Order: sequence, then structure tokens, then C-alpha cells
Amino acid sequence: MTTANEHVKIERQGAVALVTLNRPEALNAINDDIRGSLPQMLREFDADVEIGAIVIAGSGERGFSVGADIKESRPNDSPIATRRRLVPTTWIEALDATCKPVIAAIHGFCLGGGMELALACDVRVVAKGAEFALPETALGLMPGGGGTQRLPRLIGLSRSLDLLLTGDRIGAEEAYRIGIATRLAESPEAALAEAMRVAELIAARPRVAVAYVKEAARAGLDMDLANGLKLEKSLFALLTSSADRIEAARAFREKRQPNFIGA
Repeated sequence: MTTANEHVKIERQGAVALVTLNRPEALNAINDDIRGSLPQMLREFDADVEIGAIVIAGSGERGFSVGADIKESRPNDSPIATRRRLVPTTWIEALDATCKPVIAAIHGFCLGGGMELALACDVRVVAKGAEFALPETALGLMPGGGGTQRLPRLIGLSRSLDLLLTGDRIGAEEAYRIGIATRLAESPEAALAEAMRVAELIAARPRVAVAYVKEAARAGLDMDLANGLKLEKSLFALLTSSADRIEAARAFREKRQPNFIGA
């Protein structure tokens, strides 16, 4: 076990990096330590050839994260000062930049910035009993970590506006039904175990192919279909001559497990 700082724990389990938000006494509220360390951690994971996937979880029994730590709020900041403070960190956006798949293991409260963090992950495994909400308008604010942008892309505009404007909480089953949760688990322990299982499965696949799939799918959201298909074809062409693609074909012919090298 290693620690990025006292509020973020990092543990490597084989080819999977497990990142745990470690403020259970504050329901893993997001503070400057977490915002500051996450981008650097993701850059290090991207550069580490031994890491094939990342899991993000919350410590304690009560939740994944309740979002921004209100105790760190700066009520006297001007709008310009707030913008200058938040823009350089791009802490949630760092998840968009990493080529490694990121799986969220979610239990309990997943609110505000905690939900926005989860929305930026590639896969969300959710324990029954979890609660999701974006309650910022009740505080005279709005989501500032991508909630107004990622949620409509995930579940559609009208359904998103319903949640964004009302701040209503929804449970794990409803989150799964409308597409926020990608997998449903019986308990927090089962959610983490399933997230790790999925991460290990992905990490065992050829790294370049996995990275290209993530790149094509995410970039395609901001392209028309024709340009998205062009990107897919160009990445597909690059993979045809990759060492791992050749090894996969050879292993299939020889009826053995492939030995991928990440190239």
C-alpha cells in the first residue's frame, strides 16, 4: 500500500491500480488534496507499462463521495478568482485524458462532485443501497465538474435536466435502469470485487487495443458519424500490424494463451 497523501491511498494488485478516497470521517468529501493528487496519479499510471486498468473506490461504510468539501469553500472569492483556482487543476478532466480504463466501485452516497467523478469513469459498478444526486442548485450553484455535460451524453437531455434541476436522489436500481450504473452488485464488498474483476479482465487484454477502443469511443462522442468511423478505421489499421495482434493470431493457431507485451 502506498499513499499519494493522507486522503488518497494507492494499492497495486497485479496489473490493476486501486485508488481509494480516504476521508471516511467526511464521507470522502473532495478537498484540495484529492483534486491536486488525482491528475498526477493518472499521469503516472499512464506511463507505467505494468498498469492495465484503474479502480477508484471510497473508504468507509457510508459512501463513495459526497462531493466538494463545503468546509473548504471560499465564499469571498470573486467569480474570476474561483475560475482561476478551478481551471488549472482539471482534476476530473484528467480521467478523460488517461488511456487506461477507469472503473468506479460505488457504494452509499455518490453526490455532487462525487457523482461527477463517477460519471467521468469508463465503467461504474454500483452496490445496492447507493444514492446518486447532483444537488448543487439548492446551494445557489451548479455542477462544476462536468455534470451538465457528461450526464446528458450518458442518459439523454430531458432525463438529465430532471435530475440536474430538482437535485432529486435516485437509488442504485434506478441508476442502473437509466444507464448511470453499468453493473449492479449486492453489497459494497461485492461492488469492489466486481470492479476489480472487470479491471483484471481488461488489464489482461492487449494494452494498445484497449487504449484505442477507449480513444475511439470517447472521441466519437464529439464527432459526427462519418468522422467517427474514419477515426475507428485509422486506429484499426494501426492495430493490424501491432505485435500483440500478431501474437494473438499466433496463439490462436497454436492453441495456447497469448503472451502480450503491450505493443
